[in-house]
Amino acid sequence: MIRFLGRFGSPKANVAGLNYPAMPRFDISSDYLVQFLQDLVNTPSPTGDTDWAVSLIQAELDSLGIHSVKTTKGALIAYFDGLKNDKPRALSAHVDTLGAMVAEIKENGRLRLTALNGVMWPSVESEGVTVSTRKGTQIRGSIVLKNGAVHVNKEARTSERTADTLEVRIDERTNSAEETRLLGIDVGDFVAFDPRFEAGPSGFVRSRFLDDKAAVACVLAALKALHEAGVSPAQRTSVLFSTYEEVGHGGFEGLPEDLVELVVIDMACIGEGQNGDEFHCSVCTKDSGGPYSKDLSDKLRTLADRNGIELKPDVYPHYGSDGTVYWQSGGKAQVALIGPGVDTSHGYERTHVDALRDTAALIAEYLIED
Repeated sequence: MIRFLGRFGSPKANVAGLNYPAMPRFDISSDYLVQFLQDLVNTPSPTGDTDWAVSLIQAELDSLGIHSVKTTKGALIAYFDGLKNDKPRALSAHVDTLGAMVAEIKENGRLRLTALNGVMWPSVESEGVTVSTRKGTQIRGSIVLKNGAVHVNKEARTSERTADTLEVRIDERTNSAEETRLLGIDVGDFVAFDPRFEAGPSGFVRSRFLDDKAAVACVLAALKALHEAGVSPAQRTSVLFSTYEEVGHGGFEGLPEDLVELVVIDMACIGEGQNGDEFHCSVCTKDSGGPYSKDLSDKLRTLADRNGIELKPDVYPHYGSDGTVYWQSGGKAQVALIGPGVDTSHGYERTHVDALRDTAALIAEYLIED
């Protein structure tokens, strides 16, 4: 376990009765946030095949002098002693993303896929993919409509896009199931979609899998800021990078039983009727599983106000998180959910560096709050 050097240098920090500055007290590096996020999204981690991404995060924690351990299910958890132990807390962000598995090797040598939860099939048509075989080889291909040539199939433009009408066209010479199997491909192999990451001078970041790799980058940026400031978390703290969130059983493993608070960091919903946007961090007051902890949510909102962070309260109509899983598994801690606004979730997503930086700053402030 790592112990940082002490409190933040400002005499106003974490002292009851004194004024707090009206701006974040930590230097959150936008360059670091965007670069680590790019590295992470370019490391495939569809649910169930997350080892590479977990190893990348572990290496980054090692570079900060933070010890972490992999759990039996392949998640990663780091523990901090903290300055106190009366109200232990935790953070959680998930590493796993949408993706697919080979469900069938078709007679023409192409592949029928089954989704690893939440895939909007029209949004992945024409996307490049990588098939990971059991022998460790990586085979490229792309997702296309079955009989998709408009010069041959007059229904190509209007056909429904589903798991049954789309197929993987492998970039190898194969015209039969037998030839495809000889490449090492088999049913059950994981298939990762290309993320197509792009960060522009206007601050926008476009990529698949900002859900939830943007949040993971925010957590790492917050820990880096505390490390560079020589600050220790106020309470004994666990940081969980979960690996099965997208399929609903990722948010409990390795967390201490005596937690008092759990803050889940996950993407914030953007769309019609929503209060959040791509430029801010949001706090979710309720999702499909019901309301989150009012006390902990209010605590985060007060922290944000105190530090000049505009935190957007919101309700997510079709959403679940590791916090829901934690509660359903018998967890007794208060749970709150925050995260950067992400447009077109589960599609080709977009956020802004301002939302990333605000989220990381709020995480850092929370970690040093008594």
